[in-house]
Parts: sequence; C-alpha cells; structure tokens
Amino acid sequence: MDTPGTWAGSALHEGSIFNPPQQLEARSPARTIVIVGAGFSGTAVATHLLRLPQAEPLRIVLIERAQIAGGVAYARREKSYLLNVPAGRMSLNAHDPLQFLTYAQRSLPQATAEDFLPRELYGQYLETSLRCASEAAPPDVRLQRVRGEVIAIEKPHRTTNVRVHMHTGGTITAHAVVLAPGNPAPAALPGGAGLPRSRYVADPWQTPPVFRAGETVLVVGTGLTMADIVLAGAQSAGGRLTIHALSRHGLLPACQTEFPQVHDECHGRALMRGASVSVRRLLREVRALAEDIELRGGDWREAIAAVRGVAPQLWQRMGDRERQRFLRHVRAYWEVHRHRLPQATWTALNELRRGERLQVHAGRLLNMQQIGRRVRVTWCARGASAPTTLLVDRVVNCTGPQYDARHSRERLLRSLIAEGLAAPDALGLGIATEDSGALVDVSGRTASNLYYVGPMLRPRFWETTAVQELRTHAEALARHLAVSAGTRRAWAAGAALS
Repeated sequence: MDTPGTWAGSALHEGSIFNPPQQLEARSPARTIVIVGAGFSGTAVATHLLRLPQAEPLRIVLIERAQIAGGVAYARREKSYLLNVPAGRMSLNAHDPLQFLTYAQRSLPQATAEDFLPRELYGQYLETSLRCASEAAPPDVRLQRVRGEVIAIEKPHRTTNVRVHMHTGGTITAHAVVLAPGNPAPAALPGGAGLPRSRYVADPWQTPPVFRAGETVLVVGTGLTMADIVLAGAQSAGGRLTIHALSRHGLLPACQTEFPQVHDECHGRALMRGASVSVRRLLREVRALAEDIELRGGDWREAIAAVRGVAPQLWQRMGDRERQRFLRHVRAYWEVHRHRLPQATWTALNELRRGERLQVHAGRLLNMQQIGRRVRVTWCARGASAPTTLLVDRVVNCTGPQYDARHSRERLLRSLIAEGLAAPDALGLGIATEDSGALVDVSGRTASNLYYVGPMLRPRFWETTAVQELRTHAEALARHLAVSAGTRRAWAAGAALS
C-alpha cells in the first residue's frame, strides 16, 4: 500500500511544476490533501488551509491543468475582460472585505470599491494571496503546486486513503481530496460536432473567437459570457460586423448600480414564509419587497441582494416539485436580475443594439450545417411553430456552463459517476453533497475523504457561482478539514493510551 504523499511515476513531473521534483520527498508522514483545480475555489481552500492551525504536519498538493490561481476565469488574455462585481465585494477573505481593493490600488491608485476591475488583475491577487499564505505557513505545512490533469480517483479496499491518477500515468496517495475544477464547459449545440473549429467555437473561454470585419456572427446565449465575447469581437472587427444573439427568452442581463447592502431580518422572514408555501408565493413576496424598496427611494437590486442572503435556506425549503417550477418558469428572470453587467458594458451593448450591429432573438436552436464557407442555422422563434434559417460566418457557444453532471464531458467527473463515488443531481444542477461539501455516493452514503467546492454545489445551496458565496464554502471546508484532522489525531492518541 502506498504511503500518503507518495509520488509514483516520473511522468507526473512533466510540464510546469512549481516545486522541483528533487525537492519532493518520496515518502512523508505528513497528512496529504490533494486539491484538484486551482481557480478561485481551489486557491481559496488552499489559502485558508495554509493559514489555519493544523494538528499535524500537512502537505497540500494543488493540481491545475491551466494557470495556477487563475484558472479559466482569471487567466491572462490578450483582451482584458472586466469583473462583473465591484472590487469592494471580491475579497478572498470575508473578514477583510476590502482586501482585493487594497491590492488593486497598488497598481491602480484611483480604484474605488465600486469599480469593475480587470479579471487578470484578480487572478494576480489570488496568486499573491496563495504565495503569501504559503510563505507564512509553519515549516510542517507545505504547499506543492503541480500542473497536470487528474483523470480518476480510486478508493482502495481496506484503507481510508485515496489514490489520485494523473493523465500522464502518475499517482498520488492522499488522506483527502478536494474537487474544485471550476465551471464546466458549455453544453454541445445541435449540429456543432459537424462544423470545423474555424466556423464554430464550442467554448469561447478555452478558444477565444476572432471576428473579422464584414462578418455575420451568431452567438448562442445572451448572458454575461455573450456580453464579453460580443464587445471583444466588435472591438477587434472595428464595429463593422453584424451579431445575432439567440437564447430561449432573449433576455439581456440588467446593469449594476451602486446601492446599499441592507440586511433586514424582516425581509428574510417574509421570503421564508413565501418559499414554504410555493414558488408563486415567493415570487409575490420578492416583487412586493422590490416595490416597497423603490417606493422608499431605494433600488430594486436591494431586493435581489436580500434574496441572495437567504438563498440556501429558501432553496432548501422548496420541495422537488416547486424547484422544478422555479427552474421552468422563474430561473431565466432570476438570472438576468441576479447576474448583472457593469454600467459601461451594459451601455456598450445597447449602443450596438441601437446601431443594429447586435440583434437579440428569443428562440431555440434546432440545427447547424456547413454550407460552403458559411453556416446555415435553423432555429425556431419563441411562440412560433415554423422554423426559420439564418446564414452566418461563424457561431459561438455562449450558453454558459453545463452543470448537468449526467451529460458532463469532464473525464474525472464521468469516472467518479461511473464508479459510483459521485451522484448527479436529478434536476441537472450539479452533484449531491452534504453541507460540508462531502460527496454523497449513488447509495446515499457520505464520503469521509472526498469533497467538492464550486458552482456544482447548486443542488444543495442554489447560489454558488459568485465569489461572495464560494469564499464562504471554501473557508468552511478548510476549517472542516483542519478540525477533522485534529479529531482523528485525538482519537488515535486516545486509542493508543487505552
């Protein structure tokens, strides 16, 4: 049996490794925690673990196939995309809400808490936070950063350890594994498999599209990703192109504004009562709250913030039938009010619409087919019975992450589901977990050493895609891992004495 911390296979050390192979001990008595994914969630868990007091020596192995501490969302790119949340609400540390702003002001002295700053800068902030936490950690708490891809996790019989299998053939044996792979890729579009990459971009964050002047482009999806891609494309083409944006409801996100973050327990109680009855009643309570706030000279966004504050409790009060009704009838409207655009981005999109450079359609994509050097798109408008066609130069999939684990294309998640170690949510929102983030297997058993943190916590908490929610889950998971290690050590000491 491998000792926890064993690194098997020289292929594991290929690529960019931040701790040279010769510095890695072949065997170590330290407790080993492997974190798969070094985007926001994985970096946050690692950073908090490094800062927490540990009951025993600890080795944290942070594995990422892209950019450490940046992931896909905050990676360095030619185009500088903006965050969709003001700097004052993007801190990694909930107890120091202006930490990111303070960091940003080193290079942008005029930045304020209400500014929307570059995503790349946020990635640098995460990387700096991780490095500082590692440097300040005790000598027996070590961080090892590895670039690579995890393809499977094995739980050998007669041991509480797990084996992490890398795509290069190496394995790591660990006491616990935290899955933090970030957002999954978008769902495949009908007909996309038959199109060349030059005409169809399946994931714009992995393969940023290049628009050329004079082109006609179809963007499928009208959310935040669409806004980033459309504005970047319009800029690269000098504004001389026509963009069609298609989604089921044809709704664009609302814009951000400055508004006070008010925490009123009365609001929460009214929302709870509504959720206990039905989605219809909850929606009525939210509308009444927004109207009351506006009558008092406030901003309807305060009502959305109030819902966010109690979203996990609201979601858990709903039965499966009411959740289904919410997803079918309310979800799209919640998303465009909840996930908002910076004022500058919202204004730029509307300027494109006024100039007829951007046309937004409500409908459903049926098929895509290559016709010469162009793509013929067949779609059906919302409320119409007959399909229509559109001839474009290229198509970009901006439908957003595919959270339905039953249709995941991620090799690791598919392997976990096939082995029965992870269970997809029946509503297609993610995977089953306990409050701590521990995975729940297909038999309903809670894993003792397999955890998940990230947006696919939605089945349990609903709101799990933004920094404000994810940092809470990451910090709670880090504390859980530290406390469980202390409990295990105390139990072992008591057993030895007896």
